[in-house]
Amino acid sequence: MTDADPDPVPQPDSGPEPGQPPTDGAEPRESEVVRRFFAVLADSDIDAAVALVADDLVYENVSLPTIRGKQRFAKGAERMRERGIRFDVRIHRMTQTGNSVMTERTDALMWGKFRAQFWVCGAFEVNDAGEITLWRDYFDWADILSANARGLLGMLLPSIQKTFDD
Repeated sequence: MTDADPDPVPQPDSGPEPGQPPTDGAEPRESEVVRRFFAVLADSDIDAAVALVADDLVYENVSLPTIRGKQRFAKGAERMRERGIRFDVRIHRMTQTGNSVMTERTDALMWGKFRAQFWVCGAFEVNDAGEITLWRDYFDWADILSANARGLLGMLLPSIQKTFDD
């Protein structure tokens, strides 16, 4: 390097390309988006959840009607909140390949003293803007029915109500 050539200015590390694992041991960006999405849903922060989904979101609970678009998702989430339905989640496993994130988790839906807790596996796709474009959940109807029966009985006998502390 000559006196005429200034020292090169180091460029800030913008992190890995979307879909690539981080080099610092941190969670990949797409997994962070999904984890944040569940955290804000559990906090009933619908605005923050809606901000994390793309305009062209596809939300599928397999075997139920598909919800397409950010606005329809927002309307459904707001209706649940207005009715006093709360959500909680425990993520047991999360893995990522490219922009696809898979979760194995236990979800809980609560309404008053009612609590239904059941397992769910979910597939997510996150675009380069950090927005969820696909949310597809798979679950077992027998487990859902059992959770609802337990939730109803738990309203009468709280000691049988499942919690994440169990």
